[in-house]
Amino acid sequence: MKVKIGELAKMTGCEVVTIRYYEKEGLLKKPERTEGNYRIYEDDDIARLRFIRHCRQHGMSLSEIRALLAFNDNPNSSCDWINALIKQHIEDVEKQIDDLIHLKNHLENLYHKCDGGKKEGCGILKSLIDGENCKYCQKMKCQKTH
Repeated sequence: MKVKIGELAKMTGCEVVTIRYYEKEGLLKKPERTEGNYRIYEDDDIARLRFIRHCRQHGMSLSEIRALLAFNDNPNSSCDWINALIKQHIEDVEKQIDDLIHLKNHLENLYHKCDGGKKEGCGILKSLIDGENCKYCQKMKCQKTH
């Protein structure tokens, strides 16, 4: 099947500008062109773009996708590094979950500090101005500065 870029975008749920960007970054090969200079994509391009989209949905960076595509195109060694890559992503997601749980708890704590009074009595503003001492927040602040 041969499709133009707009059709490819509809088929994959990917924006046209993103498809062009993936081409520029070398994730997609340069497509053949019609006489009218329209890009034409074939089945292997469609499959490759779907692969890229799945990788992006799983939080993979362009450099990681590039490495996966290179390995997929020429699988001449062990794929153990792919397991390590996925394990690292799992660890990153677990950290994000921990951070979001902390943020939720902190926001709930702030939410209960306001009695609906005027600015001078707003516990939320006071807590944000004072920068309440939160051990987890302090730990995060130290990690972000290093």
